[in-house]
Amino acid sequence: MSASRADEARVVQAVHGRHERPADPAYQAGLAEELRQSYGRPGLIELYGRFAVGDGVIDTLMRKAIWQAIARSCGTGLQVAGGAGFKHPETFEIGDGVFIGAQAYIQGRFDGTCVIGDNVWIGPMAYFDARDLVIEDSVGWGPGAKVLGSTHTALPMDVPIIRTDLEIKPVRICAEADIGTNATILPGVTIGKGAIVGAGAVVVSDVEPFSVVAGVPAKFIRWRSDNDPMTNMSREGRS
Repeated sequence: MSASRADEARVVQAVHGRHERPADPAYQAGLAEELRQSYGRPGLIELYGRFAVGDGVIDTLMRKAIWQAIARSCGTGLQVAGGAGFKHPETFEIGDGVFIGAQAYIQGRFDGTCVIGDNVWIGPMAYFDARDLVIEDSVGWGPGAKVLGSTHTALPMDVPIIRTDLEIKPVRICAEADIGTNATILPGVTIGKGAIVGAGAVVVSDVEPFSVVAGVPAKFIRWRSDNDPMTNMSREGRS
């Protein structure tokens, strides 16, 4: 018996982001407001730890409500998988229909801004240094992919690098871009609209809209076309 890869391939309809404004249960907004009034930010962070990892209905609901209560703003339809974590969530602005995968971590900063647009899908174990980060609408973020927002100056030379000043640069991921599994986006980089970053790429410079880049460091491969196998590769495992 023999079978070719073409024989095994199939196409299924995507689920995420197909609703313009996903609805929440009617009581959820009231729950979030009650939590905000009752606990305040320090209390909410402590409370989150009690519901951070479970997969049950209550744990899932409480994660959503706490994120809504503590973020600077948060739309409807948020989904937060077990083990997802955060720091300084009061700097977050989250759109509608956002999914945050298991064990993803968003490290906001006390003086930072983290904007996540509508219908963004963030894979498991992703990491964001979110001091000055904007992810626009309908971005797909592969499992394990990362953003770094700052580096040490490493100067002067006679001082341990870890003690030198930090240089912070904004990172911008434009709408409809797709970031492959385990890719890393370095400080100051803008990923153009509809661009594709290949799995494992390290992106050190801006990426043109609707282009495809891959490698270490990432280099231009080609412009996107209507029949692009890399699009399917980068979305593997997503719904």
